Parts: sequence; C-alpha cells; structure tokens
Amino acid sequence: MNQDLAGSNPNEVGEGAKFYTIGDLAREFGVTLRTLRFYEDRGLLSPRRDGTARIYDARDRERLSVILKGKQLGFTLTEIRAMLAEERSANGQAMNLKLSLDQVEDQIRHLEQQKIEIEEALQELKARRSSLAAAA
Repeated sequence: MNQDLAGSNPNEVGEGAKFYTIGDLAREFGVTLRTLRFYEDRGLLSPRRDGTARIYDARDRERLSVILKGKQLGFTLTEIRAMLAEERSANGQAMNLKLSLDQVEDQIRHLEQQKIEIEEALQELKARRSSLAAAA
C-alpha cells in the first residue's frame, strides 16, 4: 500500500514523488522484510520513519533495485555500497552501479572460478550418491 503523505493520491505527493511501505517494496522486489531491514542496518537504504513505520521514497526504491542487481552479479554489499557512494558523489543520485572495466573483468574471473568449484562439488556429490545407491 503506497503511502500518501500529502493527502490526494495514495502513491504520489507533490510533483510525482512516490512513497512505499516496507511491504510494498518487499512484494515488488520479491525480498523479505528482514532483507530490507538488513540493508537499512548496513546503511544502504534510509527510509523515513513515521512512528514505527518505515516510509521509503523513489530514491530508496531505485537504490534497492541497484542493490539487488549488484547482488545478482555476485558483488558483496561492501562493494555495492562503494559503487553507490561513487555514483552519488559523481552526480548526486545513485541510479546505477558504477563499474569499471577492471571491476567487470575481476567479477567475471571470480564467478568463473566459483562455477568451476561448484561443478567439481557437484561431480563429487553425484559420485558419492552413485556409490551409496549401489551399496543400498
């Protein structure tokens, strides 16, 4: 349920500013309330408080989108926070992950190494499963 802090439209205030509850963002992005509170604790999101309710604005919503994209690409929250800070200091808004070619190349190498390790673990587990099934 989008919040109306001015009074007319339940999801807009002033010149198109939108506000969201924690539940709104959790549903929209498919994350838990705990995840959003965790990101807040880590300083990645900063909702306004209305009593005990958290009120997120369009900036928080956009930051959440960027955070989740960064996580999808395998970056840590520390790395994402640094990228968001760089972007904010560059143009006043955090709308995108600021990635350099070196960061992209490093992340590709990191994910490829993880993929190799996962494939090796799967092979070993499948071999053990075969051994256990044959012994049964």
